[in-house]
Amino acid sequence: MPGLVHDTSASGATVFVEPMAVVEANNQIRVLQSEELEEINRILRELSAEAGEFAEGIIQSYHIAVELNLIFAKAQVAYRMKAVTPEIGEDGKTLLHAARHPLIAKEKVVPTDITLGDRFDTLIITGPNTGGKTVALKTLGLLTLMALCGLMLPAGAGSRVSVFSHILADIGDEQSIEQSLSTFSAHMTNLIKILHLADSRSLVLLDELGAGTDPVEGAALATAIIEELRSKGCRMACTTHYAELKAYAIQTPGVENGCCEFDVESLRPTYRLLIGVPGKSNAFAISKRLGLEERLVDRAGQLVSQESSAFEQVVGRLEEDRRKLEDQLELARRAADQARDSLRQAEAKQAEAGHQARRELEQARQEAANLVQKTRRQADALLNELDELRRQQNKALSAEQKARLRGGLRDLESAADPVHKQRSNQDYTLPRDLKPGDSVLIFDIDKKATVLEAPRDGQALVQAGIIKTRVPLENLRLLGEQKPERPKGRSVTKSVSAPEASTSLDLRGQSCDEALMEVDAFLDRAARMNLPQVTIIHGKGTGVLRAAVQKHLRRCPQVKSFRLGAFGEGESGVTVAELK
Repeated sequence: MPGLVHDTSASGATVFVEPMAVVEANNQIRVLQSEELEEINRILRELSAEAGEFAEGIIQSYHIAVELNLIFAKAQVAYRMKAVTPEIGEDGKTLLHAARHPLIAKEKVVPTDITLGDRFDTLIITGPNTGGKTVALKTLGLLTLMALCGLMLPAGAGSRVSVFSHILADIGDEQSIEQSLSTFSAHMTNLIKILHLADSRSLVLLDELGAGTDPVEGAALATAIIEELRSKGCRMACTTHYAELKAYAIQTPGVENGCCEFDVESLRPTYRLLIGVPGKSNAFAISKRLGLEERLVDRAGQLVSQESSAFEQVVGRLEEDRRKLEDQLELARRAADQARDSLRQAEAKQAEAGHQARRELEQARQEAANLVQKTRRQADALLNELDELRRQQNKALSAEQKARLRGGLRDLESAADPVHKQRSNQDYTLPRDLKPGDSVLIFDIDKKATVLEAPRDGQALVQAGIIKTRVPLENLRLLGEQKPERPKGRSVTKSVSAPEASTSLDLRGQSCDEALMEVDAFLDRAARMNLPQVTIIHGKGTGVLRAAVQKHLRRCPQVKSFRLGAFGEGESGVTVAELK
């Protein structure tokens, strides 16, 4: 069997042979694999060549995708920090409301207000150690950098930042054994670089300015550095413990003190930055709280110079006054909030009353419209009936027709009057039985009257003015002995007054049907008033109205006799009727 010997065993008894048929197949596989790889490379070259024609668009899309990814990342960060969009300026003014350090957990960070570049260009922050001075400094720098990077700021609404060409900071301890730099040397190295780079469009942040050397020399050096930076037009904020720098801020225009608040009662910092107030280091109080013996603290107080002690006392009194003013301001704010709440409630009640009044007015308009419509229908029905009577004018009106017309007029008058009488007070009872001569009040019409007869069948005959009528006892209130009770609250009453005792009726200008109805109503009133004689004025004219009136008077039961007027009474233009 032909083949290739590849190896033999150690004893030489076994030979490893590859048959020639397998060698040929192996060679063929190798060739096919090589051809496959060449085909893959050819396809990739063609695809790459085709993709290369769109290289510019693909690269542009890639950059846009990266930019969009950055924008969405900024938005996600802003959402997590509850950030706002600040106002941006180039005048060096910075105003941060309720600013929060972006790297401190939101449930732990204390919001603070920071102002720089408006009334003053330099802010000197003092206060106790661990009180938040450096955090305030970093917050100012970080939020300015975030705004320059297009990020929203973790601050309150209305915050404002400025664009700076340089943000120069010396924060922290940069001492180095390798470079043979002490704390002071490290600070000075940074300050030299800052002084070289600073200009009018720079924000400079200095932590513990002048620290690490002799306090007197350090304070003097710090003052000189601040003056040099101010002469270049920088906006600057620095922290310090030196009383000389506190005094420098008080005496120099454009330089303002700031302090990190310290609660003396609990001996704990509040981490609030207060602008315009110098702070105390409170070293003695903090040392005593940490366990230092009281006698050592007292001895240290004795060794402090009188000048420094007096300055600290002044600062302490200022701090106490500030706290009192803050308490009063808080009370004033609460009172103002309560006043605003009361005003809003009053305005809401006024608006509701206005809405209610408009609703009631609209309801009254609707009821009036319904009333007008109903009255118009009844009036149309009466007019139709009058037209029917006019067609039958040659026939005499029956008593039933008269009663129906009078009843229709009374119903029309009642329906057209939307004013209701007062409701009787069911709790009232007469103190005694009524007798003739008693003065009473007709409750529902609020009218005084006099009892004429003793009551019977639950009613009493009374006279109100010239009108005599029977009134139910529950509607009468005895006057003189007991004042009548009036219903509480507002009520709408219908005031009924006695008609004037007129002895004449003018019918001129009216049609016969209208005139006859007027005559009936007039005679009824005259009969109730016990008038002996009345005069009906109908005019001379054609005599049609006079004939109709006299014909009607012959059928009226109230009329005893009638005649034309005599000379001086109107002659044939009037009819004088004698009543029964």
